[in-house]
Amino acid sequence: MLAAFMELALEQAKSALDNLEVPVGCVIVEDGKVISSGSNKTNATRNATRHAEMEAIDVLLRQWQSMGLDQPQVADKFAGCDLYVTCEPCIMCATALSILGIREVYFGCANDKFGGCGSVMSLHKGSTSSSDDLSRCQASKPKGFKCTGGIMAEEAVALFRCFYEQGNPNGQPRCMSSHPHGVRGRPQGLTDQYERLNSDWFVYLDYNHSAENLMNADIHAWLYPANLAT
Repeated sequence: MLAAFMELALEQAKSALDNLEVPVGCVIVEDGKVISSGSNKTNATRNATRHAEMEAIDVLLRQWQSMGLDQPQVADKFAGCDLYVTCEPCIMCATALSILGIREVYFGCANDKFGGCGSVMSLHKGSTSSSDDLSRCQASKPKGFKCTGGIMAEEAVALFRCFYEQGNPNGQPRCMSSHPHGVRGRPQGLTDQYERLNSDWFVYLDYNHSAENLMNADIHAWLYPANLAT
């Protein structure tokens, strides 16, 4: 079943590639059924936070909130869900998944420069000294999740090779550097380049719009509590 669900995630990634997006795709599974899917939409939205995982998560949040589920009920729902994604979640996405309390994550290829599930940081392990630095709020304390990588990794890497060969037309990055360490206050120069993850967290991005392609982009990200945005 792992390969079958990852195949569906790869289909999402291929769709992203066809739309000139960084080819990352995912599906969220509950009780053996796909209940949400997502693909990278950073170019289409001109928003560097719209990773595949965020797209799939937002579908479920809208659906469950429209059903009248409160925050504890939504948390219970996520606790019964697994995510299949073609590339190791970045630091931002891994943190969001940990806060939401997803049960397990399966990914394809590693994200050696920006991965939040072991490659750069191990946010899937839950509360760490670095995550404690990010927040003093117990309500949004990362819960952690099980994580397994290397599922159909070669297929995922092949899609990235295709993308890099054709070039990223808009130079919009998918991945984020590991700069949430030691954040103590609101980032300087806060603009509209920030995205609310939930009621407790924002992510702020600073990246080079003039970069010729993803490989040359200068990207920084800070994850910080929402109360610092006021």
